[in-house]
Amino acid sequence: MTTPQAEIEDLIARIAMGDRTAFRLLYDRTAAKLFGVCLRVLDDRALAEEALQDVYCKIWARAGQYRVNGFSPMTWLITLARNAAVDRRRRRDAGAGRVTDPIDAADLIADPAPGPAQHAEARGEAQALAACMSELPPERAEMVRRAYLDGDTYAELATATGVKLNTVRTWLRRSLMQLRECLSR
Repeated sequence: MTTPQAEIEDLIARIAMGDRTAFRLLYDRTAAKLFGVCLRVLDDRALAEEALQDVYCKIWARAGQYRVNGFSPMTWLITLARNAAVDRRRRRDAGAGRVTDPIDAADLIADPAPGPAQHAEARGEAQALAACMSELPPERAEMVRRAYLDGDTYAELATATGVKLNTVRTWLRRSLMQLRECLSR
């Protein structure tokens, strides 16, 4: 029996070869989680749905760039989702004065709600992540939360904490490495 990680890695490899069925399967298995990342950063369902569409376009185009490295492929997918959502948020914030009429695609998209198995898996992952986050110094754990859950940029974190931008980057990189190590145990 293959692990969820191995299954997703296999799907990404098949997508790199243009396999549309693998793309559909990857979407079915990951859309709810990636939509949650986008929604958390944007706090706007319509924009989160647009960002999610961008994410899957990037996955289709960049699947060949993914490299199996022993870490969860979800890390790569979540990074794509977070970056797409942050980009959308920046565009939204930059154009705050403009009036826009976004298309409401809520009726066109299948319900992304996860099923019972995904809920159980997510609970286990959340518990493991919470345990690993508690091993970080509190200020660094907060910085990780703000950067990767709330969508704060490195510059925003530097301003908010009074820490130099390069130091913020270093702390986040080291914190992520520590989290990866902890989660792989």
